[in-house]
Amino acid sequence: MKLTISKSKNATLYYVQKSYRTETGKSSTKTVERLGTADELRARFGEENTMDAVKAYIRELTRADREENRDVEIKLSQRRTISKGERRSYNGGYLFLQKVYHELGLDRICKRIEKKYRNRYDLNSILQMLLYTRILYPGSKQSSLEESRRFIEHSDADIHQVYRALSLLAQESDAIQAAVYRNSRKLGARRDRVIYYDCTNYYFESEEECGLRQYGHSKENRPNPIVQMGLFTDMDGIPLAFCINPGNTAETATLKPLEEKLREKFGLSKVVVCTDGGLSSYENRMNDHVGERAFITVQSLKKLEGHLQEWALRTDGWRTVNFNGKEGPELSEEEYDLREVNPEEYADRLFCRERWIKTRLGKTGEELEQRLIVTFSFKYRNYLRYVRGEQIARAEGLINGGRAGRAVKGQNDPRRFIRCENCTADGELAQYSSYSINQEMIDQESRFDGFYGICTDLEDSAPEIIRTNGGRWIIEDCFRITKTDFEARPVFLRRDDRITAHFLTCFLALILYRYLARKVNRGGRHFSTGEIIGTLREMNFLCISGEGYIPTYMRTDLTNNLHGSAGFRTDSQIVSRQKMKSIISMTKKSYSVL
Repeated sequence: MKLTISKSKNATLYYVQKSYRTETGKSSTKTVERLGTADELRARFGEENTMDAVKAYIRELTRADREENRDVEIKLSQRRTISKGERRSYNGGYLFLQKVYHELGLDRICKRIEKKYRNRYDLNSILQMLLYTRILYPGSKQSSLEESRRFIEHSDADIHQVYRALSLLAQESDAIQAAVYRNSRKLGARRDRVIYYDCTNYYFESEEECGLRQYGHSKENRPNPIVQMGLFTDMDGIPLAFCINPGNTAETATLKPLEEKLREKFGLSKVVVCTDGGLSSYENRMNDHVGERAFITVQSLKKLEGHLQEWALRTDGWRTVNFNGKEGPELSEEEYDLREVNPEEYADRLFCRERWIKTRLGKTGEELEQRLIVTFSFKYRNYLRYVRGEQIARAEGLINGGRAGRAVKGQNDPRRFIRCENCTADGELAQYSSYSINQEMIDQESRFDGFYGICTDLEDSAPEIIRTNGGRWIIEDCFRITKTDFEARPVFLRRDDRITAHFLTCFLALILYRYLARKVNRGGRHFSTGEIIGTLREMNFLCISGEGYIPTYMRTDLTNNLHGSAGFRTDSQIVSRQKMKSIISMTKKSYSVL
């Protein structure tokens, strides 16, 4: 490297430049650093012997550059055994998560909590360990502590400090959620005009009820106590807030308290809340029908009043939805009669109709005016008919196998299509029960095949409402990731505060993953959750004492995207110890913009 001087009419500037050869073999130079004007040099390197100090600085840059780019020769002996208990392989995939962790300011949040409680352990390192292992090596808290030894840098905490940290995190759960949301807005705009809400539950291995662990309706039909989690996400699937409730809590009762937390701690009051049918009670709709809040929710057509059902199932007066319009989704001007439409020709088209309805609440007598939007799809109709056909076949199998007498469990239980008769044709009490397929029930359900209802108090176009409601799959994907990829259940903890902290770490880990996936998936190609987590897990390095780290993973398009999004590279044939220290230091800076 050398010092270059550039003179102009206004000033004289000093640069550090480096010579190199291009891919074609031509000699060229590039600027390594702009040192500035003569005054800036004196201010930086001192008034006396300024140029000597500058030249010494350039010599140090040259030495470091040669050290970084030198060829490394490694001598290994077949006679010498490796040291007992020495770890030689380390994971470096966590570095990409660590960069997002610091961008979201979680390290600063931990420092504020440490200062508040004056604890004597490193809360920041424990939280990092819990989040990175939840994504890469999910398991119990004990196993997470052991698995964290795989990382190039790891926590020295013991298991007792981890459990104490869980109790502390639980106390500050709401504050942490709000702080992460505020920090995330500094990294980029959050698409939180519409927020999605849903509930799920997680089971325990224990069979004892206590505190949050209560028996309730398990979505997985497991005979274990469960805990319920309510989750808000934005339109990009990035979590906003969550709540933990006992497993026997009604889902409809969880929405209002979490909305109040969003309003008080997050400052989110102008939102559209989108939910599924299980949370669409009229009380919740009225709660979101005030101020600047609004709602979009699924409406069961079977629960509508008779005249509304008749209107929703009429065959005439339907218009098609075009989702590829120049200014967004739009309705056709032509109306269709479903009896006159060719199902094969319109198999991929969505039909729509809408009207305003008024509903009076039974308890308070309040009246709610809302739009009822009904859609119809031939493809959806065929799907429901196929599913019902499979259920009827299972019901017939239960009858033939003598297992038809059990109680119906759930709305999708095939036993709902089984009719039990305990009387003879003369009306006398029969000695044995007779079971047969209930054709009336089948005909009643088939009336609604292909139809789907949505209610809202918004005045936006119906196609826009339909598209917004269609984004509810995002929150279902969040639950799938936490349950399948993060292995958030079964839960092995017993104390309520530590159970809450467990789900806080799952919540924060999901935020880290979502931001990392958003970075990696820029540019058109989409990598799945399994691909991203699997690649991070396999990004291992062989540690060569005194030299550095040799990557043992396969370089792919995904690793290229990871490195490109993070601003550093670990895929050279060997990464020097100094270079790795520099990369680690870089991941702990909070200046990057997503």
